[in-house]
Amino acid sequence: MKFQGNQRRLVAAALTAALTLGLAGGAWAQQSNDTTGGTTSDSDSAGNVNGGGMPQIQHQGGVAYVSGGVGSDESKALQGAESRWPLALRFTGPGSDFLADVHVQIVDAHGADVLQADSRGPYMLVRLRPGRYTVHARYKSDDQQKAITVPAQGGTKSAFYWNTQ
Repeated sequence: MKFQGNQRRLVAAALTAALTLGLAGGAWAQQSNDTTGGTTSDSDSAGNVNGGGMPQIQHQGGVAYVSGGVGSDESKALQGAESRWPLALRFTGPGSDFLADVHVQIVDAHGADVLQADSRGPYMLVRLRPGRYTVHARYKSDDQQKAITVPAQGGTKSAFYWNTQ
């Protein structure tokens, strides 16, 4: 009987230690990335604290951004949120095909990089300070750039189109 009690305590202690290490490892992993509510490798919005189908909000320096829109829920959520973000970008191809994996570089009026990120879908929303910027977008080997102005009130939209045929 005494042996079974000790065995149970040993198993309980081992389980407690494993859970503690797992939680500590998860906390460390969350602290080591710059996303809100998940990881940048999430392929959907499951477990997302943003809710409503919104993909993960990510941060690079002082700039917040979110990209995606491959599924209909995510697409609707991003379109619905456009008015609350200073910059909304859209990436399409022939026949209004949505494009993903577009490399985006945003440069301020002084030539300094503000953001470099890959879009996970046809929509990218970016929280920028008011000012003038140049958005460079590269899909496969085709580069485009557009000058944009982010107003102090409201936002601006810019659409990029590639003829991928």
